[in-house]
Amino acid sequence: MREIVLDTETTGFDPQSGDRIVEIGAVELMGHVATGKTFHEYIDPERSMPQEAFEVHGLGDDFLRGKPKFAEVGQKFLDFIGDAKLVIHNAAFDMKFLNAELKWMNLPQIPWEQAVDTLMIARKKFPGSPASLDALCRRFGITTERDLHGALLDSEILAEVYLELIGGRQPDFGLATAGGSQTNQNEAAWTPKPRPTALPPRISEAEAEAHAAFVAKELGEEALWRKF
Repeated sequence: MREIVLDTETTGFDPQSGDRIVEIGAVELMGHVATGKTFHEYIDPERSMPQEAFEVHGLGDDFLRGKPKFAEVGQKFLDFIGDAKLVIHNAAFDMKFLNAELKWMNLPQIPWEQAVDTLMIARKKFPGSPASLDALCRRFGITTERDLHGALLDSEILAEVYLELIGGRQPDFGLATAGGSQTNQNEAAWTPKPRPTALPPRISEAEAEAHAAFVAKELGEEALWRKF
C-alpha cells in the first residue's frame, strides 16, 4: 500500500483571501515503511509574506523570490502523489490550499476522500488530550529538533507520528480478518499429524499398577477408566 505523508507552508490561512502555498514537502511510504522517495519544493507566492506567517516558517520574500511558481510544479506534484492516500495533519487546511492552487491552474482537484487526517485519528484515540503535531511528538517520544516549521521536515516527523497512531511500525501484526493474509491461508491449510514416535509414559510401572488395583477394588467392572 502506497501512502504519501505531506505538509505545506503558506502565507496565511485562507486561499480565497489571497494566501498562497510557499512550500510543499512529501514523504513516500510503502507498506507503512519510508522508501526514501520525497517531494520538496519552495514556491514563489507572487505576493509579500505577512510577518505572522514568517515567524512560523521563516520563509521570507528575499528567499522565495525567484523560486518556481506553483504553476511550474503543480503537475509534477500530482504525478508524485498519484492515487496514493495522503496522510496529513489537519487535512482540511492543506487540502483547501492544494485544491485552490490546482483549480487556478485548471488541473484536477484532489478528492477529499484521498486524505487521511492524523489530527482526527489523534483526537479519536486520545480524546481531550492535545493533538498538535508537537504534542503527539512529546507523547510518543519523537525528537523534533526544530525551531521553525518546514514542510519536508514536518512530513518526516508526521510519518513517525502516523506509524505510532496506527499501532507502531508493524500495524498489521495484530489479528487479521478471515480470508486475508497469506499467514492465515497457511494456518488454515495446516493440520496436525501423528507423532512418528510416541512420547514415553510419564508415570512409573509401580504407579500404573497401583492405579489399576484402585480401579478394580474401588470402582468395579463398570468404571470409566476400564474403557481407556
